[in-house]
Amino acid sequence: MSGETMISVFLGIGLAASAGFRVFVPLFALSLASYAGLWDLNENWQWMGSLSAVIIMGVATMAEVFGYFIPWFDNLLDSVAIPLAALAGTAVMVSTLTGMDPVITWTLAIIAGGGTATAIKGAAAGTRLTSTVTTGGVANPAVSAVETAAATTISLASVLVPVLAAVLVIIVLAFVFRIYRKLRPGRRSS
Repeated sequence: MSGETMISVFLGIGLAASAGFRVFVPLFALSLASYAGLWDLNENWQWMGSLSAVIIMGVATMAEVFGYFIPWFDNLLDSVAIPLAALAGTAVMVSTLTGMDPVITWTLAIIAGGGTATAIKGAAAGTRLTSTVTTGGVANPAVSAVETAAATTISLASVLVPVLAAVLVIIVLAFVFRIYRKLRPGRRSS
């Protein structure tokens, strides 16, 4: 695998991880980066770099970000966003992989892209639900701010320095795995 291909894989995984925090932030970042000529997208995904796509993704991003600051509505958004995160993670991954066999492209996109986004979104939704139950939703705006900051940071790192984004994703996934191990049912305290 060439260095350019590895960089595009890192870009896709970083954006997929970001989709686990906010579905539209990485789509907007990728659309904007493509429109600005920073990244070439897969032949079938070049429409993401159009001005129309930038505007639509920007509006969707703003609506999603502000929607997560409304207690209780944020939990409703999470129930819809879990499957959407998997789709967005797969989409950003497949759109960034160029010059690869379609079987390899889609396999990587589904497993690495969709899997990463789903794992992170599941943990984020669990965190929000816990926040809602324990604080009556009062702490949810703080959780939303952290998630939006994480999505924005990882998206920017993915577009500007994909290798750094890959490192951030490993850190985030390690954190998610640690939380999962602590919270999973049937675990005995040692």
